[in-house]
Amino acid sequence: MKISRLLLLAALAASPLAGPAAAGPKTGIDHAFGNTLLTIDPDGRSRKIWLKPDGTWTGLSRRGLDLAGAWSVNGDKVCLKQSKPRLPGSMCEKFPAQMGASLKAKDPSGKTVQLKLVKGRVTK
Repeated sequence: MKISRLLLLAALAASPLAGPAAAGPKTGIDHAFGNTLLTIDPDGRSRKIWLKPDGTWTGLSRRGLDLAGAWSVNGDKVCLKQSKPRLPGSMCEKFPAQMGASLKAKDPSGKTVQLKLVKGRVTK
């Protein structure tokens, strides 16, 4: 599913040695807990991702379908592996370091997307 694959880029194969315990100040991952990571496409539509401290994440696709997977830290990047629906590989990108911050990233197809961390659990 192309939409889910875009999520993986926003949210790119995770290192088996890296995990939630490795999260540190370089990634800014602690700011994500209880908040929403948006992956915004050029057309303005977005996916919502909610990271949990236990190394899992849930989310909603651009069409409102449930998404889920696991996250890990690899150096200064956060890697998202998607299990619902299952997609091969994972996506690793730098993470917005503070609330309201956004970064540009590439999805698996090479399209530029924006990653933005917003306060609270955004569902719409």
